[in-house]
Amino acid sequence: MKINPTPSGSQHPLVPLPFVHAAASSVAELASCLILTPAEVIKQNAQMVRRPDGSHHSGFKQSPTYQVLQHFKKPTQLLRGYTSLAARNLPFTAMQFPMYEHLKRTINSSRQQKGKATGSISELAAVTAVSASAAGSVASFITTPLDVVKTRVMLSAIDERSDNSSSKPSGSTPPSKSSAPARASRGVNIDVARQVLAESGVKGLFRGASLRSAWSALASGLYLGTYESMRMWLGERRLGTDA
Repeated sequence: MKINPTPSGSQHPLVPLPFVHAAASSVAELASCLILTPAEVIKQNAQMVRRPDGSHHSGFKQSPTYQVLQHFKKPTQLLRGYTSLAARNLPFTAMQFPMYEHLKRTINSSRQQKGKATGSISELAAVTAVSASAAGSVASFITTPLDVVKTRVMLSAIDERSDNSSSKPSGSTPPSKSSAPARASRGVNIDVARQVLAESGVKGLFRGASLRSAWSALASGLYLGTYESMRMWLGERRLGTDA
């Protein structure tokens, strides 16, 4: 039994289908970012924790995650960077899913016109993986500047802590008024972007774009390809059981 993997867009005559996909993914992303932000803040700050001198001789070793959590006195501090994360993820999902759905429909239509469509699970997995990989790669590259700003905002907590710590290394200088961490702590994301431009130019805003695009292509292809193929497989098993 074959299941048509491509939903028809005729049930949305008044609203273009790409807008429907963009709106749905954006609303879901806002809720997702509310949960992901604390984990992202802890993860990125834990990656920046440096082991103090002599700690390898100590019998008790604190995990980086525990060390980071000790410096957050209020739960609201874990939401620092929510706007930056949402500002990165909203454009990403708003571009990725409409592109993904469009590519999937285009490829399926092309295969049907050429008489190559089989409706099999393997075909669905391949078409989905290619469409998701292409859409995820393009969306990731375009939103890389937002990702750079988001990272700096979330790392501002540990930077400020280091600046105010009494154990800071000798010879260090306090941050200037125009430093990115200080501005990021006030939630002024545009100032962080300006700081990156001043330091590294436009290339600084696209630092890591190639790696991020490649990773998103792989992750999106595997994730959506596996999801759609398993959904189709389970649907066929259910229909077979009901019959």
